[in-house]
Amino acid sequence: MSPKASVEKRRHPRVDNSIPVKISACDADFVTETKNISCSGAYCRVSKYIEPMTKLAVTFLLPCRKAGKVVTRKISCHGVVVRTVNALQEEGFFTAIFFSDINAQDSRLLNEYVNDSMSKKEKAGV
Repeated sequence: MSPKASVEKRRHPRVDNSIPVKISACDADFVTETKNISCSGAYCRVSKYIEPMTKLAVTFLLPCRKAGKVVTRKISCHGVVVRTVNALQEEGFFTAIFFSDINAQDSRLLNEYVNDSMSKKEKAGV
């Protein structure tokens, strides 16, 4: 019997890029980086367990191209933890965050960043 191909259930594509991010929950702040990101959410490692459905303030520094130069854009939004799993090979926990409140312009910039990153990886054959 042949294994079934996995079906992508996400609405928005993700890229495995490392972007600096600060996550603030009601009782703690975490400075980390993304494992992957899309215009609707991010996946990152944090040092402590964050309960699913916890509301967060999220700030990340997105590298954007503007007039041929790379500029860093600070994007702040709100998110909700949708999944937290033990990072077995590393310390801490992998946490999936859904961006519940992000302004349209920042979402567009994030989508452009993801699409640009995907194009570069396709061209590089990665």
